Parts: sequence; C-alpha cells; structure tokens
Amino acid sequence: MTKRWKSIGLAAMLAGLTLSASYAEAAGVLTIGRREDSTTFDPIKTAQNIDNWVFSNVYDVLIRVDKTGTKLEPGLAESWTVSDDGLTYTLTIRDTKFSDGSLLTAEDAAYSLLRIRDDPASLWSDSYKVIDTAVATDAHTLTIKLKNPSAPFLSTLALPNASVISKKGMESLGAEAYGEKPIASGAFVVDEWRRGDRVILKKNPNFWEADRVKLDGVEWISVPDDNTRMLNVQAGELDAAIFVPFSRVEELKKDPNLNVDIDASTREDHLLINHAHGALGKKEVRQALDLAIDKKAIVDTVTFGQGTVANSYIPKGALYYYADNLQRPYDPAKAKEMLAAAGASDLTLNYVVRAGDEVDEQTAVLVQQQLQKAGITANLQKVDPSQEWDMLVAGDYDISVNYWTNDILDPDQKTTFVLGHDSNNNYLTNYKNEAVKELVAKARLELDPKKREEMYVNLQRMGKDDVNWIDLYYSPYINVSRKNIDNFHQNPLGRFFLEDTVKN
Repeated sequence: MTKRWKSIGLAAMLAGLTLSASYAEAAGVLTIGRREDSTTFDPIKTAQNIDNWVFSNVYDVLIRVDKTGTKLEPGLAESWTVSDDGLTYTLTIRDTKFSDGSLLTAEDAAYSLLRIRDDPASLWSDSYKVIDTAVATDAHTLTIKLKNPSAPFLSTLALPNASVISKKGMESLGAEAYGEKPIASGAFVVDEWRRGDRVILKKNPNFWEADRVKLDGVEWISVPDDNTRMLNVQAGELDAAIFVPFSRVEELKKDPNLNVDIDASTREDHLLINHAHGALGKKEVRQALDLAIDKKAIVDTVTFGQGTVANSYIPKGALYYYADNLQRPYDPAKAKEMLAAAGASDLTLNYVVRAGDEVDEQTAVLVQQQLQKAGITANLQKVDPSQEWDMLVAGDYDISVNYWTNDILDPDQKTTFVLGHDSNNNYLTNYKNEAVKELVAKARLELDPKKREEMYVNLQRMGKDDVNWIDLYYSPYINVSRKNIDNFHQNPLGRFFLEDTVKN
C-alpha cells in the first residue's frame, strides 16, 4: 500500500494552526491529526497509506489480518475452504448489510474482486489476474476459481483495496461519486469529506460488529506541519496524531497528559533511483551510490535510535526476510573509483525532497553531504508534498526518499510492485531485469514453503545486486494520543483498529 500522499491544500495548513475546540471535545468523536488529506474512497484507485488506513474502518474485507499482523482471520467471509488442487476457493459470506441498509451478498463480493481485476483504473489488477471466475453461487456463497494455484491468494483477499463495495451502489452512483462518499461495509460511514481539511466518519449502525464499536465517530484532520500537529495534541485540540517525528518522542513521553505508542511495523524507508535517467541506468553507478551512503549515520542522526539499518526490501520480521542479505559498507573512496570506471565522474543528481517533512529534510542534507564525498553533487529540490507524488509518478526526479509498509502478509505484493515489472514501472524506478521478473512470477505459483523461501531469498539477493533502490532503514509506527484515549494502535501492516478505540 503505499506509500506517499497526493494532495494537501491551503485549507489543511490553515486548519493545522487553530482547530475548533468543539471537534476535540465532542463526546465519542476521536480526532486524529495526520499530515495529508485522503485522495479517494474508491479502493482500487490508490496505493497510498493515507487512503488505505481510512478504508480499513470504512470498508470490510472478506478475510482480515489480525491485530498481531501475523495471521488471517474471518472478515465478511465467516469461513472458507480450498479445494485439494488449490484452484477453487469457496467462501461463506456472513449475514450483514451495507451502511445504506441494503443486503451485502456474495454478488457484491464477486463484483468487487472482478472490478479490482478488470477495471482499467485499478492499480492492483496484476495481483488479481490469477482469478479465472468469481461467482455468487447463492446470496451467501462466493466461489472463486483460479487459473492456477497461488500461494499468496488468501492474503490478497485481505488487501484493503479488495474491500467489498456495493455493486448496486457503484453502478447507480458511478465511480466518481462513490469515491467521494461511499456506501460502507465497515465500522464507520463517511459523513462528510472537506477536501484539504478533514474526513468526518460516523459509526455505521449496520456494521456486523456494530456492538464492538465504542466511538460515535472519527475525524481524520490534515495538519501538514509535524510540529504543529504535535502541539495540537499537547494542547488538547486533537485526541491523537500519527507520524510523530523521531526528534519529539522523548519529549512527548515526558508529558503526563500523553501516551506515545510505538508499534511494530513493516515500514521500510529507501532511496528511490530513476533507472531511466542517464548514468543511473548502469548497475555499477547504482552500486556506487549504495556504497556512498552511510545508513548507520542516517539511523543514528535522523531516527534517534528508533530505526535499524535495512538490508532488504522485505522488512525485518516479515515472511521470508533474508537476514544475511548483502549490506554494502560505507566506502565513498571505492564509490568514487567505481563511478570513474563507469564513466560517471562528477555525477549530478536532482534529489526531490518534501518541504516541511522534518525527517525527509534531515535525511536529504545527510545524503547530500555523504554523496559529495564520492564526488556526486545532489541538488536538493524542495517541493510541496502535493507536488511530490506526481513528480515521482511522472519520473521527474533522479533520487528521492520514499517508504513502504506491507499491505498483506505475503511478500508477493511488494515484490510484484518493486521488482516484477507491473504497471507502475516497478514502483517509480523503471527497474528492469527479465530474470527477476520471471522469478517473481514463479514464486507466486510455488506452493512448497521451503522452495518458495529460497526463491524470495534469491530475489532479495538479485534486487540488492542490481540496486533496484537503496534500502535505508526499518522503523516502528510512532503515534501519540491523549491519556483519555485507549486502544489506539496499529498492527504491523498499518491498520488502525478504531472499532476498539475508546474515548473516556
């Protein structure tokens, strides 16, 4: 899911300066400060955390990932079976309704899966092309037939972007209207979306677990400036805030009115490299860049010890993570030699940086200084966060720091996005290696866990050898909340279980 944001308006910036006390004091309404606004409520049209983390409580999925982020559990499908040949999945859909009171049936579930597979606007179609047919045998029985066995398939059903939407609602409202104010299948309903300011959610009385939900509503409020967002929580103008800067953790821990929650995550920060730009297309040049960056110094300086140096695109603790993967040492002298041998001495790079993001700006200055020691000039181009994502998608950059958090338990999804040549140019990098692409496809089909693990170990080795991007560090989720807020946590995949959050 991933991973950056798309639009923040002036209204959001102004909202961050003074928040109406009536919102923060509203009984049973949780106010959460975040950097950015949502981009859409059409689940197939985004791959960004700012959307998916809200989707997860507006929509429900057929199969969920539990709070530990380690196993699957029933969602809208109360049970399921898999045929011996691994080709037929039969799911029993529980008796429930959408937020508009209409019945949620297996037909809606089938429609949602075929839409994420077939709709030209879907960013996730590659992961669902394995589906041959998805049919509602009856109102409560969904039968899915695959083209071939797929090891990650159950995990892909838990992706927030594969949430169950209303077939009738989508067909009558149209994708644009549905993406503005959807018919919910989850714990909360979108009551109002004030673009650039906030998303206002209200409890969904038709949710199948409505008795579990303690909050009357949730407001996700855009406060782009990190320090302003922290001050809003300290002042009681927000109940909680996410993306706590590393530099503020110890200070906030000392505030008797606050809880600082540090949760295990699958977050990996990395330096994107645009392989389509000149010398960056040469593997030796990218390897030299890797040698020229001191990851430990970044971890120590920027994360204040909260992070650990990354050595793989698969995060530490995730399925098939290869702990012994290559980790190039910091060696600017060798990097300089390699650049000269590759005909890339005096390399000059356009480094796109998100203005106002404390961690991103600190990292940029460090990386710029480190690259200079290898004879590389990195020109920092600070841009408004509303511009950054579009620039990366358009390939209007040479290098830029980004991050990824896993959306499913299986490594197939991230591997497909960053190495498998899918529709987004291998997550914005234009990386291409036909042998890697072939192995990504084979790993998806391999059902033997030991053989599959070996494939992913090799993929991690190959990605590191090619330097598809430069792994920087792994870090936890760090959020802050007022003392009267209980159970405000994320699982390692980033899902907030707001159905369990309490405002006392």
